[in-house]
Amino acid sequence: MAFINNETLNVFKQKANQLVNRTFDKHINLAVTGLSRSGKTAFITSFVNQLVNENSQSKLDFFNVIHQGRFIAAKRVPQKSLHVPRFAYEKSLSAFTQTPPTWPEPTHGISELRLAIRYQPEDSLLKYATDSVTLYVDITDYPGEWLLDLPMLNQTFEEWSDATNLLLTQTIRRDKAQPFLDKINQLDPFEAVDEDKLAELSAEYTELLLHFRHQLGLSVIQPGRFILPGDLQDAPILQFFPYTNFNNIDIDQYQNADDNSLIGMLRARYIEYKERVVKTFYKEHFVNFDRQIILADCLTSLNSGPESFKDLQHALNLIMESFNYGKSGIFTRLFSPKIDKLLFAATKADHVTPEQHEQLTTLLNQLVHQTQHQLSFDEIQMATLAIASVKSTKSGVGEHQGRKIPVIQGRRVGDDKLITLFPGTVPNKIPHQEFWQNKTFNYVSFAPLDAVAENQALPHLRMDQVLEFLLGDKIK
Repeated sequence: MAFINNETLNVFKQKANQLVNRTFDKHINLAVTGLSRSGKTAFITSFVNQLVNENSQSKLDFFNVIHQGRFIAAKRVPQKSLHVPRFAYEKSLSAFTQTPPTWPEPTHGISELRLAIRYQPEDSLLKYATDSVTLYVDITDYPGEWLLDLPMLNQTFEEWSDATNLLLTQTIRRDKAQPFLDKINQLDPFEAVDEDKLAELSAEYTELLLHFRHQLGLSVIQPGRFILPGDLQDAPILQFFPYTNFNNIDIDQYQNADDNSLIGMLRARYIEYKERVVKTFYKEHFVNFDRQIILADCLTSLNSGPESFKDLQHALNLIMESFNYGKSGIFTRLFSPKIDKLLFAATKADHVTPEQHEQLTTLLNQLVHQTQHQLSFDEIQMATLAIASVKSTKSGVGEHQGRKIPVIQGRRVGDDKLITLFPGTVPNKIPHQEFWQNKTFNYVSFAPLDAVAENQALPHLRMDQVLEFLLGDKIK
């Protein structure tokens, strides 16, 4: 009778494990996007950093696979989509390791990164079949403006123009937009198209969008590719603008206008943009996503005033409409989507004192739930969190007029001065006029506080809860 030695048994066991691993390995496509100045690059950098640098010093108690001691290791591996740019993790991380540390440069288009997370399965049949399992996480980074383009698929050119005109005439946009609107109102829409003139007006409209995005910090920017053109820079498909004077033209004449007229060319390019840019992006990428996180900077909007906050609210409403998975939903009709978890995160929670975090979460929850009764979330689990991807302040207690008050301390962006303050109270509901009149909130932007070593986990607030919500059910 032949005996099998231990070495042979180990070889058999290793091959059996490899076979089982290939059978049970799991995969998630995670989409990450953010609205104006929400810290998307910092979030992805921290998300990856927390996993690849996990050790006894890490603070990931709410991520069950780590809390239960089943986490083995995580590493970055080559991405599968070779035609998509890589997310520049090393470059972004270097911003936090230099002295003094800074925030990384924001990304300007789509990028990807792949993680392999190795772990021990829980007590189950899987545990007896293999010693370890790998979860592959493909992270796709894309601009929030691209998500906000989705409602355009449901709008005709005239409907989109009317909606955009309404935005441009609101208080926060009106002064800057009025010269552009005056030029549009003076046009003869049925004149023969002059492509140079059309390109000039399109460039002026793009400059407006850039001003709204970067100077005013507004969230609703359409079309999104105008400010992030990528390889479409100077292409005619990005040379159109809303016609804002439909009330004064003959609709029958408009409907019969051909592409050689100004209005006909505007309409044709709008339709082409929807088909070749908006719809193509979602067909190539969004249809593959399993999980989605949307980052929102509520604090800057609160600090900027009621018009800015209202714009953030409008942006979130547009996003909620896009995630309508009912029978009439855009995704259902076009893409048969499979996203089953959607997380909204209020970023920069460390910029207010700890007792305000719950109110910040409640505020975001109200913003994204106010239209929920109109939507169908049959297969989506949705949550809200207040987070700091990279914690940049310290919290403590100060004294003001003989009273002890909670405070935060950090390096102020701009002059790098170390300051201590109480930034005020975050409303736990949609602010009324009294809140704006009293001006009791004073948000200050902080830089990262201390440099970290490359192999050190970045300080954070609730990234472990983010990991648990987005990945936890797949790591069992």
